[in-house]
Amino acid sequence: MNKQSYKIHIIGAGISGLIAATVLEKNGFHPVIIEATDRVGGRVKTDIVDGYQLDRGFQVLLTAYPAAQKYLNFESLELQNFLPGASIYKNGKQEIIGDPIRDTSLLFSTLFARVGTFTDKLKILKLNNRLKKKTISEIFLDKEQSTLSYLMDLNFSSRIIDEFFKPFFSGIFLENKLETSSRMFEFVYKMFGEGHAALPKGGIEEIPKQLLNNLKNTTFKYSTQVSSVIEREIELDNGQKIKSDFIIIATEPSKLIQKLKNQSTKWQSCDTLYFETENRTIRKPLIGLITKQKSLINNIFYHTSLETSLKPKKELLSVTVVDNQNLSGKILIDRVQNELEQNCGITTSRFIDMYSIPMSLPKLTELHYEMSPTETLFSESIYLAGDVQLNGSLNAAMISGERAALAVIETLKVHL
Repeated sequence: MNKQSYKIHIIGAGISGLIAATVLEKNGFHPVIIEATDRVGGRVKTDIVDGYQLDRGFQVLLTAYPAAQKYLNFESLELQNFLPGASIYKNGKQEIIGDPIRDTSLLFSTLFARVGTFTDKLKILKLNNRLKKKTISEIFLDKEQSTLSYLMDLNFSSRIIDEFFKPFFSGIFLENKLETSSRMFEFVYKMFGEGHAALPKGGIEEIPKQLLNNLKNTTFKYSTQVSSVIEREIELDNGQKIKSDFIIIATEPSKLIQKLKNQSTKWQSCDTLYFETENRTIRKPLIGLITKQKSLINNIFYHTSLETSLKPKKELLSVTVVDNQNLSGKILIDRVQNELEQNCGITTSRFIDMYSIPMSLPKLTELHYEMSPTETLFSESIYLAGDVQLNGSLNAAMISGERAALAVIETLKVHL
């Protein structure tokens, strides 16, 4: 058989599935991607609503991600960089802190910010330097503990933990107790320190769109729901059965494989609300953090502080709620608007849309940075990919997709 004759199916057109297809194509294969929705992207999507670009959840690309550097063309994404800092809302006032070594405009505001103690700020610089010298491999070989206990072991004050680390990293890990592995904290912190947090000019979905546009020999079956996978066979919701030589599952596998039914991944959830405002209370492209205890709002960001492909008439504000305290719908929207006014002095012109995302990030323990191709092998013809295999990041999604594709290629070398 020649390479094009092999039937290789990828389930899921998220980042992981698209990378798997990219690697297979580069090696001469013609894969088929089966996708439940009407377009690529998985959790990485952008909608156009009332002339605004709304990402499905507040997401950023960390430009230091090694896999992103390998597979993405940053220039054509027209990345818009955040400043390396945050605007912290404390007792009704804004305090701006950041990395003055990387951006001198943040020097004075950071020095004089009443966030944490002066000793805390020195410890942050020390942490920055230590993680610059620490390799990613070393980070993921270190013992795991919670991020909170890690910060306490470094003798950070409860003030800086409550006023900076908790709100900032709760928005990344999507849990507000900092129970996430210290490996993930060190990795993400290192990535922030070595590159930029950025958004494509056209929204976060430009990332999967770019990967899609690079594919020339991949067939897509959109709006096609898979119900189960067995050896060399995929069954669709409509009862149709598809024969396949190799199957890469680039989505949550427990729903598709009978043997994994009891091993479903737990997920962190969040709500992202979008509002139109007349003006911006944070002038620079900085994330806004809310320090008030038991606040619904974790962070805010003015997307119009960055250049976007669309030219909106007013300002676009996103609000991330990590713990919705069992509120939903209009009650949640009203409470968030209330908090914006009380904690940030922000009056919204109107509510635009809300995304409730039950499966935002996989809740994982024993985090790993990478895997060998053979580790993606589930059975003779089934391979597993997706960030659920490693850690909850776009970087992990790319690596696992690459490794699953390489595993298929290695297996086929015997036959070719």
